[in-house]
Amino acid sequence: MLGRLNHVAIAVPDLEKASAVYRDMLGARLSQRQELPEHGVTVVFIELPNTKIELLEPLGADSPIAAFLAKNADGAIHHICYEVDDILAARDRLKSEGARVLGSGEPRIGAHGKPVLFLHPKDFCGTLVELEQI
Repeated sequence: MLGRLNHVAIAVPDLEKASAVYRDMLGARLSQRQELPEHGVTVVFIELPNTKIELLEPLGADSPIAAFLAKNADGAIHHICYEVDDILAARDRLKSEGARVLGSGEPRIGAHGKPVLFLHPKDFCGTLVELEQI
């Protein structure tokens, strides 16, 4: 069911500062800043040869990233994202096995313009998992 690792997401309190660290200190190539109001975040992707790193900054006080940063003030890894061929089939299979899908359970359009959904961290070794349809 799982495809490639699409990205690792890091929640950060200051997207510009975090972007500068990756760009200036590590020589990373960065995407354009993108606001995603439906997810409550602003993102920048760091392009790597084999995957991406997603830097997430809260977009508004009610952002789930704001709550995460309240517990992790300096920032921290927030989630990992795996690619799947068919997100609805993956969701249905996971639910039948007892996994919890967050939110309504219906995929939403993510930062790459593709359907995504999130799986409860308690079902995946303490890790928030995002699935993205390829």
